[in-house]
Amino acid sequence: MAGKFELYYDESGMHRFRLKASNGAVVVTSDAHESKELCLKSIESIKKIAPYAQVEENAKAPA
Repeated sequence: MAGKFELYYDESGMHRFRLKASNGAVVVTSDAHESKELCLKSIESIKKIAPYAQVEENAKAPA
């Protein structure tokens, strides 16, 4: 099974989504959105951008 986006309402009634991996682990949780449409647009943006996202390491190696 592939990962999936889940739409939900947070405790304040705002729209959010979370991206879950195929094992059910939450990989990404969104910011709050005023409407379902804005939330869906954010999901579409991630789908478009993710294939081109680069990995950047900012942590220093342990001494």
